[in-house]
Amino acid sequence: MHRRQKPSAPEHKSDLAAHGGSLSMSRNDTRSFFNLSQLVLSAGHLKSPPVLKHSKVTYFEVEILDMQSKKQICIVDKVPPSSTLLDVKHKFHKACPQWYPSRVGLQLERNGPYLKDSINIQSLAVSSIITLYFTDLGQQVSWTTFFLTEYTGPLLIYLLFYIRLPTIYDQVESMKNFRHPVVHLACFCHCLHYIRHLLETLFVHKFSGGHTPLKNMIKGCAFYWGFTSWIAYYINHPRYTPPSFGHRQVSFAALAFLMCEAGNHFINVALAHQNHSGNKACFPSPTYNPFTWLYLLVSCPNYTYEIGSWISFTVMTQTLPVGIFAFLMVIQMSLWAQKKHKLYLKRFYPEVRRKAAMIPIIF
Repeated sequence: MHRRQKPSAPEHKSDLAAHGGSLSMSRNDTRSFFNLSQLVLSAGHLKSPPVLKHSKVTYFEVEILDMQSKKQICIVDKVPPSSTLLDVKHKFHKACPQWYPSRVGLQLERNGPYLKDSINIQSLAVSSIITLYFTDLGQQVSWTTFFLTEYTGPLLIYLLFYIRLPTIYDQVESMKNFRHPVVHLACFCHCLHYIRHLLETLFVHKFSGGHTPLKNMIKGCAFYWGFTSWIAYYINHPRYTPPSFGHRQVSFAALAFLMCEAGNHFINVALAHQNHSGNKACFPSPTYNPFTWLYLLVSCPNYTYEIGSWISFTVMTQTLPVGIFAFLMVIQMSLWAQKKHKLYLKRFYPEVRRKAAMIPIIF
């Protein structure tokens, strides 16, 4: 019989090592596969990395040319579509510091109107390059400064004549002659008129234009200050004679003056309230305030009340300078009212078509 021979010690160890090595390798593969599967299950579905989408913003280049010579002054580049014309003016000012934004007038065409600062630059674009024509508007002042200067002068000038400075009137004659009550009343009404204008400029009116040329302020001051000096000189003169019809004429005219001043104020407040609320889709309508009922007849009742104040002041004082000033104010305000009435007809035709501009039936 053949006996089964046992393997030798080295051979047995090598067999065990080989068998153990295969077992350890199979166990490591199982564990690594298990770990990988757990990682995939916990991570969810395999997705490709998202592709980053870059937003494409189109910038504009604004070419600014001189209106007279058509020569290029500068190019404002990298202007975002959301920019306004005022932003372009600020960038233009950085390139050309001698022209600050309020002094810059930009036109889309050489003989076209000046563009407003609030216009969006994208609305002007036909291509990526926008060509604008530049005009130097000269020295500018704000509308608030314009009206404060124009109305402060008459207020102070009239008071200088009212106190009868020795350099203006003869002191001996001033002491002898008695002042008629209408002189004091005229001073009160005149000061009330310009104080109302000053307060409304500060607290009521909102000016959209921003600035106006300095030469306009000089012309306005010359007109108002000059006429105030002429008017105040005659009314406060020691030889001034009272109105022909005496107390009745003065009382009636003073009452009319105060009513016109109140009406003018309430109309300006109504217009300011409409602008503040942003509701410009309809024509201003009368309210419960009786002074606003003039809107039923005219489209510019503030001008109606303004000339009513000066006509009443003319009747109250009965002086030629006031009458000439009131006549010129009627002409000027009728022109302003006609211009504004045409704009109202374009925007609010059904509401304005049967209204007059300033004075019922006449204008």
